[in-house]
Amino acid sequence: MAAGPTILHADLDAFYASVEQLLQPDLRGVPIAVGGGVVLAASYEAKRFGVQGGMSGWRAKQLCPHLTFVSGHFRDYQRLADEVMSILGDFTPLVQRISIDEAFLDVSGSVHLFGPPEHIATRIRERVRAEVGLPISVGAARTKHLAKIASQVAKPDGLVVVPPDREREFLDPLPVSLIWGVGPVTQQKLAEKGIHTIAQLAAAPGDALQSLLGRALGSKTSALAANLDHRKVTPGGRSGSVGAQSAFGRREPEPEFVRQTLGHLADRVGGRLRAKQRAGRTVTVRIRFAPLRSITRSHTGRSPVSSTLTLTEIAERLVWGALAQQTEPVQLSLLAISVSNLVDQAAVQLELQLDQHTSGAVAVDVEATRWALDHSIDDVRRRFGRDAVGYASVALSHRGVPDEFRELAEHEL
Repeated sequence: MAAGPTILHADLDAFYASVEQLLQPDLRGVPIAVGGGVVLAASYEAKRFGVQGGMSGWRAKQLCPHLTFVSGHFRDYQRLADEVMSILGDFTPLVQRISIDEAFLDVSGSVHLFGPPEHIATRIRERVRAEVGLPISVGAARTKHLAKIASQVAKPDGLVVVPPDREREFLDPLPVSLIWGVGPVTQQKLAEKGIHTIAQLAAAPGDALQSLLGRALGSKTSALAANLDHRKVTPGGRSGSVGAQSAFGRREPEPEFVRQTLGHLADRVGGRLRAKQRAGRTVTVRIRFAPLRSITRSHTGRSPVSSTLTLTEIAERLVWGALAQQTEPVQLSLLAISVSNLVDQAAVQLELQLDQHTSGAVAVDVEATRWALDHSIDDVRRRFGRDAVGYASVALSHRGVPDEFRELAEHEL
């Protein structure tokens, strides 16, 4: 890996809200929120009042009485984000897009053409502002993890370069929440042990972190806090998993609510898998209990799946199995489904078995039948819109956030 700060992380600032302010100039400088009943995204003017994505509309209005709600221009989000990615590609072919509005760049092979990494980052910001009209923050560092943290520190609309000889000085005073993968639950667990900064996290014994956070997360956060990150920028790589989640306030684990929510999540995940001709053998659910405790459960089968009904059934079994293990009454605040161990799946082969009571062959592969039905539904939706057809349990499920927004926000396969 190059010794200098040749990895950039470019991240569009308050992207969805910034697009709305770009399309509607009278909203510039005004606190706005994309959405209605739920805040999908907030402008920096609104964030100063404490308004955040995922917050209820009434709560956002309480915090910011002058808040203006706007509906989302979903097609423009994709169009403008693609224009930004095209600009990034003008500086290096090594661009790894990790969401609609952010990407890593490896510019180690571009410095002889465009100058030092900080000059490249400055030029990127200038072009995105001039050609697209959006603010973008960039972090430059020796590793992906440092570059991503630097871009967060640079916000809004800034540039932070971390020289290799000042990495520890840069990292140590920052909050642990900036570590990749440390969310509110993990942050609270660390805070209860007196760990608030990255320096404190780096000083914590690795085995203690694994005991507190679990082996995988504990090992990962320990390494990142110690500034160990050997990952390379991998352009065009396919994701190893696809997932979706639904957050809500506090809900009792009522069967109908759980079924509808998991059906909606499975519909989103399955649709994205089928659109890329992919399927997965491992289905994982995540359950967050109010207020902050989370658990995960997984199932790995012999055959890859991508059908909505099969994913729903597997997820239901996992969720109810996990709930049965709880010794006290619980309330739910989030459910999530992800599918991993992915393979290509252009078609599902019907498996034929001999019926013991006849001399004929009988098709028994339910997954293949469901897969074919789902593809018919997918075709209708592509022609007439997502709401044109679907499973009743999915259509009736709670939808606080439009699916168009969810699909833009979720990573590409």
